[in-house]
Amino acid sequence: MPRLMVAFFCSGFAALLCQIAWQRMLGVFAGGDTVSAALVVGAFLAGLGLGSIIGAKVADRMSPHRALLWFAACEAGVALCAIVSKPFLYDFLAIGLADDIQSPLAIFAICFAGLVIPTTLMGASLPLLARAVTISLETAASRIGALYGLNTLGAGLGALLGGWFILGNLGFPGALWFAAGLDLVAVVLALSLLPMMARDKPVATPAHEVPASSFGSLPLWCMLVFLSGYVIVALEILWVRLLGQVGQYHAYLFPTVLGVFLLADGIGMALAARMVRRMRDPRPAFFYTQGAGFVLGTVLILLVYFGVDRWPIDAFLAVDFIRFNNASMAASTILIVLVVAPPAFLVGMTFPFVQRAVQQDLASVGARVGWVQLANILGNAAGSLVTGLVTLHVLGSMGTLLLLSALSVLLLVGWYTQQQGPGRRVTLGLVGATAALAALLPGNAAFWQRMHGQAPGSYAAWAEDRSGVAFYRARAADAERADGRFFIMGHGQGFVPFLDVHVLLGMLGPVLHAQPTRVLTVGIGSGGTPYGATFNAATREVHSVELINPVLDILRDIGRDQPQGPVATLLRDPRVRLEYGDGRRWLTRGTEQYQVIQADAILPESSQSGLLYSAEFLATVRTRLAPGGLYVQWAPTWRVIETFASAFPYAVLLRPGSIMIGSDRPIPLDQAALMARLRQADAVAFVRHGNPRATDMGAMVAEPMQMWTPETPRVQPPLTDMFPRDEFFLNNPTTFSWQPRPAPETPPIR
Repeated sequence: MPRLMVAFFCSGFAALLCQIAWQRMLGVFAGGDTVSAALVVGAFLAGLGLGSIIGAKVADRMSPHRALLWFAACEAGVALCAIVSKPFLYDFLAIGLADDIQSPLAIFAICFAGLVIPTTLMGASLPLLARAVTISLETAASRIGALYGLNTLGAGLGALLGGWFILGNLGFPGALWFAAGLDLVAVVLALSLLPMMARDKPVATPAHEVPASSFGSLPLWCMLVFLSGYVIVALEILWVRLLGQVGQYHAYLFPTVLGVFLLADGIGMALAARMVRRMRDPRPAFFYTQGAGFVLGTVLILLVYFGVDRWPIDAFLAVDFIRFNNASMAASTILIVLVVAPPAFLVGMTFPFVQRAVQQDLASVGARVGWVQLANILGNAAGSLVTGLVTLHVLGSMGTLLLLSALSVLLLVGWYTQQQGPGRRVTLGLVGATAALAALLPGNAAFWQRMHGQAPGSYAAWAEDRSGVAFYRARAADAERADGRFFIMGHGQGFVPFLDVHVLLGMLGPVLHAQPTRVLTVGIGSGGTPYGATFNAATREVHSVELINPVLDILRDIGRDQPQGPVATLLRDPRVRLEYGDGRRWLTRGTEQYQVIQADAILPESSQSGLLYSAEFLATVRTRLAPGGLYVQWAPTWRVIETFASAFPYAVLLRPGSIMIGSDRPIPLDQAALMARLRQADAVAFVRHGNPRATDMGAMVAEPMQMWTPETPRVQPPLTDMFPRDEFFLNNPTTFSWQPRPAPETPPIR
């Protein structure tokens, strides 16, 4: 057992590293929106479910010796898949097929085909290992629970250490090689035990000797496990949305939520595995821990809601701060532990209790483990897909939590009707607590208003759906309702009136290009960049694509409320087309050419930002630029500048605004003429309609320019899809473009 526990721990650690890397690789192919992310997760879970079915079917036909040998073979197969996954999943699928696959069903099918082999091997490993280690019914539940607990602990550490250290230092391909090494450690440990394993299959207990279970049938427990898996994963999605809002989404946030959840879950399993041997009836323990876990999870969410604007949370995590400093990162991590770990610990205890209830025959141990695992995986998949795609979209965050409360009450009431004795009072108390907490839940509007620090009586516009949350908050005085901040997924992404740098990003391409007929902006934000793109009368089309659909709803609300404001002007312009979608995916799946392409400013530390700063994305942009076309992008870090310069034969860095312009032809830029154009009366009037407090736009490009031509030495691009260093800013300290230039990370090339 100790050796196999270490082996299964390594297996869990490696599996989470692979999952994170594979989701990122396939995200390039499927898209960065939540629908595509759910399809990738669904494909991953479908493979695990298939492996569970296969494991359930074959494990009990094997001797312990053969089952352990096949477990080792599964781990070796996963290691091989990890090694070859980058050229297959990224180079072949994500890049090679990006232009050809568009429908959601086809995306799911391709993702499933890409993941089916390693995930099936992962899903089959627990039934095989359970067959190998179970030697008596008395120890079956404790041994299986201990193994699965160690596997889950390994997965939790894989998420935490992988997210905080391994990915940021090795990149995604390096992390996959690390995972393959851990899988091979599991193989060696398993093979070292083969000589002492029994070669005979356990003899089935005669039917008349199998005790009639008083704990319920296997199908009943599979249904209960399905509901439990649904509730906990749906709650996890809510944790990510809530704590991402408070902690500001960054590359470390999701691995932290997932890692804390899995670690607490595994510790709960390990403790319950020790308790279960002395347990005569596991049913009360299952329902009490399941019900208490949900009650505690809801209480902690409400505490965050009521305390988000109070000390000590507000001192580090107030919504108006940029929360990427050490103190705020530490505070958000502590908050994640306090909110996620206690309920995850309680719910994690349920797995050994279920095993105690269903294991009745040594000859069917593997099958029963496999079917219970399958039910859990299906519940997880349903919780992920239904919550991520449906209930968040239709009911919002608080409506989703209310639905989960109803499911929790349903579980408890079902148990109450079958229960006898004084324990019914405990069950009834959990039902009452769940119902009372459901009554205390705020509505979606009240919830997001408090989370965004809206002052009482001030104007706000908000929207939420499956793609995310957007919020516009005016100043406290109602007379200043046209002067406020725009938030997207917890980030302050702009203002209305518009920030001058956002307007300048939109103006530069149409000002510099001789015939800027068609303009594309990747990202919309508060609207400043597409507004700037409308400056030149020669522009016939401004097409803008936004990843978070509620942004468009908020802009329409602001336009109706402020009909004379710049947002309304943008929306009335017949040349402008705003749409929801993944801008990068849109670029890879079209053929239209643009004279100007511009990217709305995005913080380099925010999660997924690397997909818009990478060398591969810039190569895609070049394919959609007409000859002599211009690409304009904010350049917040020196890595962004060096990556940008490596992608275009001709490039210019304008200061102090830190804006890069790239092209395949010499860029027609006369700095003095540009400054003069930005100071002409029509340009000043246009900018001041977007922001009455804007001053001198020419001053934002007045410092000496830096230029690149084909003869200028470059460095290898430091930002790639497979190693987005700026996203992992704790591992790769960021030097911003307004700081002294650091030594290049790679030697110059020509």
